[in-house]
Amino acid sequence: MSERMVGKQAPRFKMEAVLPNKEFGIVSLEENMKKDKWTVLFFYPMDFTFVCPTEITALSDRFDEFEDLEAEVIGVSTDTIHTHLAWIHTSREDNGLGDLEYSLAADTNHTVSKDFGVLIEEEGVSLRGLFIISPEGELQYQVVHHNNIGRDVDETLRVLQALQTGGLCPANWKPGQETL
Repeated sequence: MSERMVGKQAPRFKMEAVLPNKEFGIVSLEENMKKDKWTVLFFYPMDFTFVCPTEITALSDRFDEFEDLEAEVIGVSTDTIHTHLAWIHTSREDNGLGDLEYSLAADTNHTVSKDFGVLIEEEGVSLRGLFIISPEGELQYQVVHHNNIGRDVDETLRVLQALQTGGLCPANWKPGQETL
């Protein structure tokens, strides 16, 4: 049985990543917390697949909206930073990513995927997990689903905005509507 994570401090992480400028660097939850930023951390199974680039590029295309909400977006798979960089250097027309507005992190030792409960150990890849972490490090939202289904950027933004209201948001709440 899995242990509850929402409402608790998120597992801390520090990973090598390909940064938006295509250089190698480090991403960490602690750094986002120091900057007083929300963290939208999402896991995907592997580079050079079919569903993954659709959601990775969709998030990048809407990055300004996350930035306006003081949120850092980090994508994670168990592939290496070198594979990430090769995929970024591959055009979207050729099933690549092209330029990205956020970092892609490499969880090559599977520690972070395991800590967040998304690792398929027998395959060495992650499920599609998405986690929203407050600037204080509290995990406030998680969704994990089958790898055949891409995520909805509108829903991710809606949930982030709902969490940022600090209020009670009823079903089908949309930004700009009253909270309870």
